[in-house]
Amino acid sequence: MSVEYKDYYKILGVAKTATKEEITKAYKKLARKHHPDLNQGDKKSEEQFKEINEAHEVLKDPEKRKMYDQLGPNWQHGQNFQRPQGFENMHFNFGGSGADFGSSGFSDFFETVFGRSGGGGFSAASFGGGGFGGSSFGGANPFGGGGFGGFSQQPRKGRDVEAKLSLTLEEAFHGGKKAITLSGAPGSAPRSLEVTIPEGVKNGARIRLAGQGDPGMSGGPAGDMYLKVALHTHPHFHLDDTDIIYDLHLSPWDAALGVTATVPTLSGKVEIKVAPGAGSGKKLRLRGKGLGSGKSKGDQFVRIAIDVSEPATPEIKKQWEKLRELSRNKAEAPEAGSNSV
Repeated sequence: MSVEYKDYYKILGVAKTATKEEITKAYKKLARKHHPDLNQGDKKSEEQFKEINEAHEVLKDPEKRKMYDQLGPNWQHGQNFQRPQGFENMHFNFGGSGADFGSSGFSDFFETVFGRSGGGGFSAASFGGGGFGGSSFGGANPFGGGGFGGFSQQPRKGRDVEAKLSLTLEEAFHGGKKAITLSGAPGSAPRSLEVTIPEGVKNGARIRLAGQGDPGMSGGPAGDMYLKVALHTHPHFHLDDTDIIYDLHLSPWDAALGVTATVPTLSGKVEIKVAPGAGSGKKLRLRGKGLGSGKSKGDQFVRIAIDVSEPATPEIKKQWEKLRELSRNKAEAPEAGSNSV
């Protein structure tokens, strides 16, 4: 197997004659700059952090450094490298007890030269024991003990994520169980979940699914998923926060004389009485027929809309003309007891 040669001195930015103290100083400076706690989501910094740790793992150890230096005159950066004969039986102990950045945390070049690390890996969490912000960079060992240069792996909760949950008005009103399918990351299979919809959930509300977010790190808990409710437009009802509005179309005579009408609600049909003389835009309240729950539960409003469309038949048109004539005659007739000129 051929792999690319890695110039560990170049990675740390030190000369080949650098002392152990100079190597440690350069390592700490670069590790602080590219540490994952300070560059969350930055894949480039994560890769650099891995290379920095690997370079330090080799150059800090006199025997590994000696072996690496012996290869230098024969192998130049960028050329393919074959492990020389005679190195197969050499074994090394590796530091670093944190989370792996791969199968072992080391590059193919490292494992070709020094053998597999046995799953040691690189630590990629906080500086010291209490996170980066609480670390001190003075003293003989500013990173604390253990791992590569003293980095300690702390359990970290996974990232919270958000997704849209589309619901009908009926689903939001009644609540209950709903099966949903979530798209995974590129290359991963979709996930199917059963979600409990709270009765009366509002548009824009968020439903929390504990532990369904991104996985945690180093034994930390998974993040949460938040489903943001988006209600579909309804063919018959309009939504005003938690209140529901239904337009009841009445003929002019029903509006004038009053009528008992059957209207739909999200919990079934109900009968209402419209008093005589109801004008267009008048609202009748049906308490507790809206969204929400408890004291915050909304109402349904039945909004009167008078239908003045073209008469359907010639006979109906004649009756309308008679009504108009009667109305004019009444308006023009003198009031009883008045003096006419």
